[in-house]
Amino acid sequence: MKIAVVTFDGFNELDSFIALGLINRLGHLGWRAEITSPTAQVTSMNGVTVTAQQPLSFANEADIVLFGSGIHTRAIAADGALLDRLQLDPLRQLIGGQCSGTLLMARLGLLADMPACTDTITKPWVVEAGVRVVEEPFHARGPIATAGGCLASQYLAAWAMAARAGREAARSALTYAAPVGEKATYVDRLMTVVEPFLPEPAADTSR
Repeated sequence: MKIAVVTFDGFNELDSFIALGLINRLGHLGWRAEITSPTAQVTSMNGVTVTAQQPLSFANEADIVLFGSGIHTRAIAADGALLDRLQLDPLRQLIGGQCSGTLLMARLGLLADMPACTDTITKPWVVEAGVRVVEEPFHARGPIATAGGCLASQYLAAWAMAARAGREAARSALTYAAPVGEKATYVDRLMTVVEPFLPEPAADTSR
């Protein structure tokens, strides 16, 4: 399973790194999340420079695409030449965005009429793009999901893992990272948020 964590200059470290770290807990299942950027290196909003693991075109072939946020996202959303390099397919891919990453999804025409989550700063721009914003940490419809708030990256990661690897695999990965002494309650609460947006478990036909 190939996962593109789309990351631009000025990115929010919490968005990209938390999703990356959680999803790669499924490495034993063949999952690999990678920082995917339009340039060889990108620098975060707090001055952390990282080397991209994949070029932007990787997002077009990935099984899952997650957009983080950043301080330059509004300018990126207005860069038609840059966004035209992304040819995503919801029929084949899971696609999620967080905070201002939701604006990029709107510009790419991925949200249609579904409600979306974002942060308070980005909300007016997402509304301007014709999207109805809901005051929720996470919302999804089918293969499309959005999350609002820096720490909501855990919801995007949990949703992606549960939707494609199953609920138990997601719980196992999340339990590994959850705080000691509250692992069960932490994971239960997290999964309660994303559970309503997951496909129904397959029926047991063995009986």
